[in-house]
Amino acid sequence: MEKQEFSPGPVVRKTGRLYDNLEKETKKVKLIIDGREVEASEGMNILEAAHAAGIEIPSLCYLRRINEIGACRVCLVEVEMKGMRTLQASCAYPVSEELVVHTSSPRVRRVRKTMVELLLSDHHRECTTCIRNLNCELQNIADNLGIRNIKYTGEKKAIPVQNQNSFIVRDYNKCIKCRRCEAICSKVQEVNVYSAINRGYDTVIAPAFMQDLSQVACITCGQCVIACPTASLTEKECIDSVWEALEDPDKYVVVQTAPSIQVTLGEVFGYPVGTVVTGKLVASLRRLGFDKVFSTDFTADLTIMEEAHELLERLEKQHRLPLLSSCSPGWVKFAEHFYPEFLENLSTCKSPHEMFGALTKTYFAEKEGLDPEKIVVVAIMPCTAKKFEASRPEMGTGNLKDVDWVLTTRELARMIRQAGINFRNLPDEDYDTPMGIASGAGAIFGSTGGVIEAAVRTAYYLTSGQELDILNYEELRGFSGLKEAWVELKGRPIKVAIAHGTGNARILMDRLKAGEKFDYAEIMACPGGCVGGGGQPIFGTREHKEISLDYRHNRADALDRIDYSKELRRAHENPAVKKIYEDFLGHPLSDISKKLLHTYYTPRGALPGFKMGGTKGGYAGRGEGNAPPHDSREIKGDEQFVKNHPAV
Repeated sequence: MEKQEFSPGPVVRKTGRLYDNLEKETKKVKLIIDGREVEASEGMNILEAAHAAGIEIPSLCYLRRINEIGACRVCLVEVEMKGMRTLQASCAYPVSEELVVHTSSPRVRRVRKTMVELLLSDHHRECTTCIRNLNCELQNIADNLGIRNIKYTGEKKAIPVQNQNSFIVRDYNKCIKCRRCEAICSKVQEVNVYSAINRGYDTVIAPAFMQDLSQVACITCGQCVIACPTASLTEKECIDSVWEALEDPDKYVVVQTAPSIQVTLGEVFGYPVGTVVTGKLVASLRRLGFDKVFSTDFTADLTIMEEAHELLERLEKQHRLPLLSSCSPGWVKFAEHFYPEFLENLSTCKSPHEMFGALTKTYFAEKEGLDPEKIVVVAIMPCTAKKFEASRPEMGTGNLKDVDWVLTTRELARMIRQAGINFRNLPDEDYDTPMGIASGAGAIFGSTGGVIEAAVRTAYYLTSGQELDILNYEELRGFSGLKEAWVELKGRPIKVAIAHGTGNARILMDRLKAGEKFDYAEIMACPGGCVGGGGQPIFGTREHKEISLDYRHNRADALDRIDYSKELRRAHENPAVKKIYEDFLGHPLSDISKKLLHTYYTPRGALPGFKMGGTKGGYAGRGEGNAPPHDSREIKGDEQFVKNHPAV
């Protein structure tokens, strides 16, 4: 396998080297911060230099290499210049030789406190009932500064909360105009949903004409939620609906957990970033009252089987290449908005959690003798986009939704606390069978490069009958924003690409539009993949305040450790997957597989909320059931098989 890096930088265009750990030799400068001599790299700002030296400067708008605009003015410091002391925003002021900085002088403390008081004077301060209570950066900074009274009073905004969609709630009354959401949406994701509207006091950071996110080209990834320092942007919470289902004696409630939840949930309960808490995760869900606790890793293995066969078929026919992965709903929606001409290239495979829901209400219901209408499927996901995906009308079988409720990692943590469960004291327990059995390939789905590596592991075996050494896949890993490699299948080289973050996806798609040839591409909407999903823990407390997003590396490394620890490391080795094909599905890409496990896509246009002619055409690839017409292959013998399973 030969690899080529083709990204000019590992993130996108102007956002710098955020998601890799490459150490570069840079010139060092010496400066004085609070009377201490500090050495820093040339080009670093004062805030970073102080942070590296163990000196904390509060900030609200700063995200390293993404948002360095000095908007909040909370990070003000005194800088000595030519015998004068001036106040400067430390996040935007570069270090220089012999610079003298004061981070906590009386003047700095007084001005900093005033800036936060002004922010609070127009902030809806219902902290005890706020979803970000005790994990709010504004709240923590106010406490650190000893603010007990707000001396500035006057007009307060009263803008209706926007919660019409199924994924993200927008409360403009808690917005501090830090513009982090705008920066991450435009510079990293390159979707450009947010911008400043109006002027002065009336300024809001919002979609055009303050439309709801469902009415614009939002891809529902939730990166804006992760970036928001307050509760101005939050996930659409559905905890009460899940409690209601658990309390209903007539409901059989099944829960599934995405691969990355195993390595992120512990952070909420004080574990270091990248700690594997699989056993405690399972134990906590049992104590919440779920009837069965299963793993989405199982259907990740199933997705690999379906997608690997789909890849081999397309390679055989040299048709609709490159095959584009479809397990990231944020990426799928991005393609529907901005690259509808490539929708036929997307794999028709549903994402693993939707496959799981479909099989729970058919295969599992038949196996256990349950009424599918009484089964409630709850998915614990790293992503707000999964909430949108579950609400898509095509994600269902008959009149039943595949997945009834999606909880983010944060919502599950809240439920565990509501139930009074001491997470750290829980024993380690195993997933239920059969839909809790998974290979290591299913686990690495949660990190960028994992899907394509897992699929190639199986595709190589299907074409050669041999197993390729796992070490040969190292070149598909890493956090460079764009990677490409050559993989040999059926004696011929195929060109694969990996992109994470839709800014990088845009670069790749533009290259495809320009005529560059690839055979297979994995695209994840969120930087880092699911480990960086919009539903993952937010670091807003004193202990976990982060000024960058580099912690996603640690989470990805933990998924690799899960993979390495597994006896089964390839999807086709999973005995539960073999069994479900033997007893129910027949074989990959069978008629019943296409009906339950495959889907179609919808062109949406770049301006969906504006009546400007729209996108021509209806659904892309829509056919009978959920099987698109271009995939309606005749496979003999399946008709009788379907008759034997009336549940589907």
